[in-house]
Amino acid sequence: MLYLQTDRLALRPITADDAAFMLELLNEPSFIRFIGDRGVHTPDEARAYITKGPAASYQRFGFGLLLVTLTEDKTPIGICGLLKRDTLEDVDVGFALLPAYWSKGYGFEAASAVIEDGRRTLGLRRIVAITNPDNAASIRLLEKLGLTFERMIRMTEEGKELMLYGWVAD
Repeated sequence: MLYLQTDRLALRPITADDAAFMLELLNEPSFIRFIGDRGVHTPDEARAYITKGPAASYQRFGFGLLLVTLTEDKTPIGICGLLKRDTLEDVDVGFALLPAYWSKGYGFEAASAVIEDGRRTLGLRRIVAITNPDNAASIRLLEKLGLTFERMIRMTEEGKELMLYGWVAD
């Protein structure tokens, strides 16, 4: 699942060479608001984040967050991929785009490709997603992808409540 292509997007593994982009994305105010502050504030911290996060997931599970780039000029616009979190029973789909690329269908295009690949190559019969209740754009995208709201959850005891959406293969 590590390389995917759609009409307008290419999705590939995130590498240390992507540290500058990851630093920008992880410090985007919308990322911090809706996903959380990852405490990544320098290029070295961005490289460490990539090593401990996406790269470790590729090694452990064979999948993880992928860099989303425009096919026409390879401009990185966000991340999208499958995650296996210790706190969730099922694999979940995650995504984040820079605001300049919102409302253009890129999130749907990337997430659709990731879900289809997870179903086809990994044999996943169920995929979930989590989102903040106040993230209306993410909720609309999850529903457009065919996921349905299941319940409110907390990832940690003291964490805020999140919406859990689920998708089950036909």
